[in-house]
Amino acid sequence: MPKSPPTLLCAGILVADIFTPPLPALPVAGQLLATDDFLLATGGCAANVATSLAKLGVHTGVVGPVGNDFYGDFLTRTLADRGIDTSHIVRTDAAGTSKTVVLPVIGEDRRFIHTFGANAHLTTADIAAAITDKTKILYVGGYLILPAIDGPALGKLFADAQARGIVTVLDVVVPGGAKIPADALSAVLPHTDLFLPNDEEAEALTGETDPAKQADAFLALGCRTAVVTQGSRGTLWQDPSRSFTAPVYPIDYVDGSGSGDAFAAGLLLGLSEGWDPARILRFASAIGGSACTKLGCTEGVFTRPEADGFVESHPLSVTETAR
Repeated sequence: MPKSPPTLLCAGILVADIFTPPLPALPVAGQLLATDDFLLATGGCAANVATSLAKLGVHTGVVGPVGNDFYGDFLTRTLADRGIDTSHIVRTDAAGTSKTVVLPVIGEDRRFIHTFGANAHLTTADIAAAITDKTKILYVGGYLILPAIDGPALGKLFADAQARGIVTVLDVVVPGGAKIPADALSAVLPHTDLFLPNDEEAEALTGETDPAKQADAFLALGCRTAVVTQGSRGTLWQDPSRSFTAPVYPIDYVDGSGSGDAFAAGLLLGLSEGWDPARILRFASAIGGSACTKLGCTEGVFTRPEADGFVESHPLSVTETAR
């Protein structure tokens, strides 16, 4: 029997990721560096969040574009095999499937070689077509590097979703050196229930270096809650009346790819179950940390029993401050 429509939709970037194992160093010109086998995996914020949610036992739908090629087939088939609703993946002849070659180097940050491909063709109409009467949460990731989605269009989509009782969650990717249109945030954040940038993205958007001031700037533009992730420095949750700060869990780090998306998945699960912010931050931090324990964006992500057991056995102090 087919499943009912998912209550949670993840829309945005879909990528086929090709990972090398962690390298001792990058090869010099003309050098052949032999490694263990490469990893071909699903990637991109929409696929990563949906996959992490599927591992946590949440029936989720994914919305995004792929090309009519081998990599599009791979992404669609692999996501479907995980129990994710792929009926709103858009196939296009206008471009090939987006691909990224990821080069982890031991002791250094990763290098990426990327082709944007079909993601350039995602529209708000594609996302709207996936929303049903069962949809409870709409997550859009990769905003600001999706050229076919502008502020007014996304703002209208979010406003319409909120009018139907749907919680709206927005994640961004801020392109280095790009000029962000004035209405990119001002048209969207008034209809955003939760805004989820990292601190570097928040600094690029606000000019502020302090996460609390970054969050205040986003709240002033209209979002209900701002959550600013800060890598190893932890996370800030801020709404008009309260502020919560959480550190990170110690983990055996292998590869940080996908950790922010895994954090987002843990946050979405907590929202869907009506948890308080402190519990959401503990759980989301555990899911984000688990993604770093294996090569790839989602290979290490906890299952729900693993996550619940980890959080129970590893206390994490979350500090609440009234505003």
